Amino acid sequence: MNAQSNREFNIFLDPAEIQSLNSMEGVPDYDTPIVETLPGERLLSTDWQKRIHRGFDWIGTMTPGVVLAMILAISGGYLADWIGRTLLGFPRSPISPVLLAVVLGLAIRNLAGLPKSFEQGLRLCLRVILRIGVALLGLKLSISAVGLIGLQALPVVIGCIVIAILVVSWLSKIVNFPARLGSLIAVGTSICGVSAVIAAGTATQADEDEISYGVAVITLFGTIALFGYPFLAHWLFAGNAEQVGYFLGTAIHDTSQVAGAGLMYQLYYDSSVTLEVAATTKLVRNIFMGLVIPILAVAYQRKYAVVKSAKVPIPWLNWTQSIPFFLIGFVALAIVRSIGDIGSKAFGILESDQWNSLISFSSSVSIFLLTTAIAAVGLGTNIKKLRVLGGKPLFIGFSAAFLVGGVSYLLVTILY
Repeated sequence: MNAQSNREFNIFLDPAEIQSLNSMEGVPDYDTPIVETLPGERLLSTDWQKRIHRGFDWIGTMTPGVVLAMILAISGGYLADWIGRTLLGFPRSPISPVLLAVVLGLAIRNLAGLPKSFEQGLRLCLRVILRIGVALLGLKLSISAVGLIGLQALPVVIGCIVIAILVVSWLSKIVNFPARLGSLIAVGTSICGVSAVIAAGTATQADEDEISYGVAVITLFGTIALFGYPFLAHWLFAGNAEQVGYFLGTAIHDTSQVAGAGLMYQLYYDSSVTLEVAATTKLVRNIFMGLVIPILAVAYQRKYAVVKSAKVPIPWLNWTQSIPFFLIGFVALAIVRSIGDIGSKAFGILESDQWNSLISFSSSVSIFLLTTAIAAVGLGTNIKKLRVLGGKPLFIGFSAAFLVGGVSYLLVTILY
């Protein structure tokens, strides 16, 4: 890469841009400067007044991005209903609100642009609101169902990870592509999207260019999969809801993209099972960050004789990275569902119809939160920045995505 291309790509490598594309599941937040004193805070005399002051400052910072994403989530629903039923005359709209929410977000971001004041709120959607939405899905499943789905998903997950890393590493050598960047793309495609790219980049001491190339490639092909895979999977598996769920949960890169694809399938084909299976399968994939990333770190330290030091330790992930908090919430709510289903009254308090209404309400809240997060994905994706990608990263990214999708299809077809 010459100096000119480095200068051009460094625009794309703005850390704020990387974070704006990132769902960050299982990855710790970047260090941010601590503001000791906010405007007007010196006039306050007590700690509780200062805490309230900071709370209002936080709300003011997060509100623009969160509200805009929520508006797009709501608008997507109304617009889909208007186009499908009023404009086209269908009894039920064939247009997905999730798809429209993403498209509206992409249009706003790439046609009008967004001020920086929206970025913190959009990041909150991808880091917190998305996770809450996924965790709430646990209330729709019993703990036995979660365990069964997870165990059945394991062979497909492991197969996709192993094949992707091995074949993409081989392809990188064939086309003279940087091996470390190839590994980032392979790990991001097969495990955990953007989060895995950043974690693997830290583990292998990749430079900013390599990490950002990986982020861009994963974002591009993950977004394409979000739009296309629900319909492709319905055709490939002849409408088998569980098979489609396993495929979407293993073949699509990021948690937000998997959730969006599952929601689109549910709305188009009236199958909540697919979303539940896809989300559970994706959570199983996330756990493998705690195994694959440290192995990758050790392998690169041995291969390139990286000197161990206090500044660059082997990144053995702590439990909050390898087992994301929203996975714990998902399992906890599945346990709550299992206990609540015992007996004629849930927890001895709620009647059966009240318990079912609560579950239905939590499902509606989950769908809204997930749609909000997907809208934030559209609002955070700057298509113009993807123009800087050369032919080799696109080839490797396409190969990795196609390979993982193919392996997932074959294993799902054989095993289920």
